[in-house]
Amino acid sequence: MPTSDPAAFSITVPQGPEARLRELEALIRRYDELYYLQAKQEIPDADYDRLLRELEALEREHPTLASPDSPTKRVGGGVATEFGSAVHRRPMLSLSNAMDDGEFRAFDDRIRRFLDERAPARGFVYSCEPKFDGLAMSLTYEGGELVLAATRGDGTTGENVTENVFTIKDVPRSLRGSRESLPRAFEVRGEVYIRKDEFKALNDARAARGEPTFVNPRNTAAGSLRQLDPAMTAARPLRFFAYALGDVDGGSPPRTQHEVLAWLAELGLPVMQGEVRTLTGVDAVCERYRELIDCRHELPMEIDGMVVKVDSLALQAELGQVSRSPRWAVAMKFPPEERSTRLLGIELRVGRTGAITPSAILEPVYVGGATVSRATLHNEDEIRRKNLRIGDLVIVRRAGDVIPEIVRSIPEQRTGAEREFEFPTACPICGSPAERPDGEAVSRCSNPVDCPAQLREALIHWAARNTMDIDGLGEKNVDTFLKFELIRSVADLYTLTAAQLADLDRFAEKSAQNLIAAIDASRTRSLDRFLFALGIRHVGERLSELLAKRFGTLDAVRSATHDELLATDEVGPKVAESIRAYFGNERVHALLAELDAHGVKPTPVLIAARPEGGPDLTNQTWVFTGTLQTMTRDDAEAIVKRHGGKASGSVSKKTTVVVAGPGSGSKEVKARELGVQVIDEPTFRKRLVLD
Repeated sequence: MPTSDPAAFSITVPQGPEARLRELEALIRRYDELYYLQAKQEIPDADYDRLLRELEALEREHPTLASPDSPTKRVGGGVATEFGSAVHRRPMLSLSNAMDDGEFRAFDDRIRRFLDERAPARGFVYSCEPKFDGLAMSLTYEGGELVLAATRGDGTTGENVTENVFTIKDVPRSLRGSRESLPRAFEVRGEVYIRKDEFKALNDARAARGEPTFVNPRNTAAGSLRQLDPAMTAARPLRFFAYALGDVDGGSPPRTQHEVLAWLAELGLPVMQGEVRTLTGVDAVCERYRELIDCRHELPMEIDGMVVKVDSLALQAELGQVSRSPRWAVAMKFPPEERSTRLLGIELRVGRTGAITPSAILEPVYVGGATVSRATLHNEDEIRRKNLRIGDLVIVRRAGDVIPEIVRSIPEQRTGAEREFEFPTACPICGSPAERPDGEAVSRCSNPVDCPAQLREALIHWAARNTMDIDGLGEKNVDTFLKFELIRSVADLYTLTAAQLADLDRFAEKSAQNLIAAIDASRTRSLDRFLFALGIRHVGERLSELLAKRFGTLDAVRSATHDELLATDEVGPKVAESIRAYFGNERVHALLAELDAHGVKPTPVLIAARPEGGPDLTNQTWVFTGTLQTMTRDDAEAIVKRHGGKASGSVSKKTTVVVAGPGSGSKEVKARELGVQVIDEPTFRKRLVLD
């Protein structure tokens, strides 16, 4: 079940397409960060796909409103800072989805139209492969030796996890065969996963030791691979399947996808050949898709669909890619599975933003390979819309194979003993009035400072690395402080002493001193981090930076008028109203006064003046791609910003200049297709008067 505010997924309908675009972008960025960087899945795959499709449709209808760095143009979720980065020789792309036979036929029609008379009359030859539910991985071999293992990251740059991958027994350090017959260097693409039986054994062992069990194999595999200590990775039952080639330097690589799999197997890499089919035409592919749905639970690993690829590598190269996905491949996702069970009760949870979110307590039922006892309900309207009563027999779907949901009730099975659920008018935790603004689907506790449920989540958020960065203040310590009533607000953190902590079971003298030192160090974080730490509804990390840059000081943000807020980039009427309401709350006034009294004073975010002698890049957007030789990409982007420009991670018609280094890949190609100026690093240095 979600560990963060589940109300983040509650869908509202803002006024106008631009507001909905921005809302969708923020939601998808949040879920991407959780999924790719924190190995957490807060919403089902099916719901994520629905949000992404809605965003794509809005961008097609309103292309001028699309953001240059829209999630529809990105692959993956970035690179975690704990690991070194690794640039892929060839970008690792995401696959577009087909949800049924009809959508696959539409995919086949699109590539047929693209190739025109070059399309085979009897149908494409397709490679049909199980879609593993794991973590995408790229292995680089040089001279037959494994030299680099990297996660997908943002598609261009991933996390260097070589030492951890060395511990996976399935991954050969040295390939079979003579070195003379191998390419000088090549990338192998595949998936790190955990078998279902080994996942169960892992959880059984943890439960026997009194440790919390893991949620699902995919997140466990991702988290295991991101352990800073390779010994921790080695202790987890990770496995690997290879399924494709990336960049190949030299040699005579195979000509088709099915030859790729056979060749990789000859080299000693594990591949799943038994369930792979090479089929001709749409009808044969759709039939295999239905077969795989029927036998999915017989496989030793979790799969959530079937990947269909044009078999000819030459045709793949000709078809190329669109945005973030190859044109020659598609993921046929499995439909969610459904079962009936009894709705035993409805439990309410209060999240960090005060959202009161119901969840269903179910009579345990086996759905989609797992036993389900809880399901998401999202909000009061959904309970009414689905006509749910406590005691009902209901249909449960394990959407996306992760988070269960109730599809509908079965009223004809009612006995008369069922009872309707009355949504509370007060917070179930603190008793404060619950408010539901017009046009919104979620009721919220009106007490953002003193509500214990909101306080717990607020403290965890306050201490996070990208907010106030209080090392050592995790969930368990927060729970301990609340249990013993050492803190009743965020401000109380700054009154704690090492002597108080040393008396608690979890603390020794040294750990108590370290935590107090970390709390002290957080008193002077920058304004943007402070604003994000406050947890203002609709104000995320990016918007906190924009507000800090626009207003400079906390007092200026607090006193900003509605119109002044609207003049800030990415702030619409709904966000401006939320900011004004937050700073207009008397409890917030008292909290900020307490923080100030305890020496918590955010430092202004100063905007450096444009360097003399350099160009004015105001209203220009620059993109950096490939490897820079004399500076890091962050340094280069900072230089552009100092000259008044904007640095983006994706190329669009609004891009002014692309600076391309070695390994630039798809961004440079797209820039040239769009007629965007492309320069190299020496030209960039001359233009910015760096040499």
